[in-house]
Amino acid sequence: MASKTFNNTLYYGDNLEVLRKYFRDECVDLIYLDPPFNSKADYNILFKEVSGEESAAQIQAFSDFWHWDKNAEKTYIEIQEDPNLRDMIQFLHAYLGRNDMMAYLVMMTIRLKELHRVLKSTGSLYLHCDYHASAHLRLILDRIFGEENFRNEIIWKRKTGRGETQHKSNQFGVCVDYILFYAKSKTAKFNTQFVPVDEANQIYVNYVKSNFKFVDANGRKYRSADLSSPSPRPNLTYEYKGYKPPENGWAVSKEKMEQWEQEGRLLFPKNMDGRIRRKLFLDELKGKPVQNLWDDIQMISSQSNERLGYPTQKPVALLKRIIKTGTDEGEIVLDPFCGCGTTIMASQELKRRWIGIDITHLAISLIRSRLKEVNVIAGKHYEIIGEPADLASAGELASSNPYQFQWWALSLIDARPTGQSSMNPSIGKKGADKGVDGWITFRESANLNLAKIVVQVKGGHVGAKDVRDLIGTVDSTKSAMGILITLEEPTQPMKEASMEAEYYESYTWGHKYPKIQILTVEQLLSGEKPILPHTQSKL
Repeated sequence: MASKTFNNTLYYGDNLEVLRKYFRDECVDLIYLDPPFNSKADYNILFKEVSGEESAAQIQAFSDFWHWDKNAEKTYIEIQEDPNLRDMIQFLHAYLGRNDMMAYLVMMTIRLKELHRVLKSTGSLYLHCDYHASAHLRLILDRIFGEENFRNEIIWKRKTGRGETQHKSNQFGVCVDYILFYAKSKTAKFNTQFVPVDEANQIYVNYVKSNFKFVDANGRKYRSADLSSPSPRPNLTYEYKGYKPPENGWAVSKEKMEQWEQEGRLLFPKNMDGRIRRKLFLDELKGKPVQNLWDDIQMISSQSNERLGYPTQKPVALLKRIIKTGTDEGEIVLDPFCGCGTTIMASQELKRRWIGIDITHLAISLIRSRLKEVNVIAGKHYEIIGEPADLASAGELASSNPYQFQWWALSLIDARPTGQSSMNPSIGKKGADKGVDGWITFRESANLNLAKIVVQVKGGHVGAKDVRDLIGTVDSTKSAMGILITLEEPTQPMKEASMEAEYYESYTWGHKYPKIQILTVEQLLSGEKPILPHTQSKL
């Protein structure tokens, strides 16, 4: 296993393979994972047994790569080699049978085992899921992390719900997700978070009025608080300034007591038989401590500036709360299903080091684009591992997975993927793309409206016909320009065909640009870029 000192890094690949190849034991401080659990919320699938018969029970589809197949069977056998997991996984197999849900749990079990290995003893893990698999995942996490290290089932109210206009529903609406919070050990870091309280809130106003009734010599409002321990603490049972300790001992050490006395935080009763109390100052009130019901963070609306169109995108505020709870600045956050990169963006803003892993080039491209918008540049501020680095590896990707090749090639010029497949990276491309693989946009005209540049990607044989087809697509879509990315070198007839389109003249930017441009993957890997107006290429 490679030993690696982590700086900010994105990995393309299967997270199980990446974890085993690059991650040493106990090297990350916090793990957040939002694995595919509801990526096709528009329809259900049936449990399908190995025999091909359909069960009457239904679950929501997780993703196309969670199926009981030879790989799931092989992983199931591997898990049974671990005596700590054998009984648990056999029980689930006997209970569920060989179906998509079991395949999902098998694939999650082997990954959660690796994630537990790479987590520091002071670290914690937050697994985001919904009701379809939360109970099963609890069983798995209890076995891997230990029941004693379960901290919370956090309930995130992600939407207000919607009414049934015909009142035909036979169940309550679902408006929450679950985040399963486990610590690696009892020493795991936990920074309490607070929700600022609006002073217009009448409950808060009444609380302050009824509790902070005292004023010290400096004019600071305070309330008095008990200093006794709620449970027996023999090591903190000591006299202080002649005052007897409470029955269970003090809540703090003698050193802390002396510190608070010097800071004017202690209240000494006149009667020596009384109890010392603590001053809690109003001006130090941070707000309401966050509980396990998170109903103050809204999901991303259709009008939100944060919205990217990625099907499972979570709000940055949600990840910030998790990251601030479990880490301090400079510590390492890992997201092994990093998707559109919300964990990465939140970690970057909070000055944490970060690691993201995803199995699609679409995700890596999207994160690259988001980071570029905040002037965080690949190769300068972070590294990407697993992408094609030369023409040979690009050719291998084009041959093995044309759609992944297409997404990767588009990222080389910051183009936005188009088509249904770009919105759900777990499925293949569906429907005609009308000759458009990606778009680049830029501001044009007196009104500075967005103008479009069509991008096509070809991983196989190309000829002059492909260039003329691109010209036709540019005209039919009323686009300004077209770019053809090819794996092969363009032929002379292709170059001549591209010149037939002549130039696009930008009145806003005051230049002429070749209307059709052909760039090879080799050129792009060497750093060459298309000649374009100032672009607005946000994925």
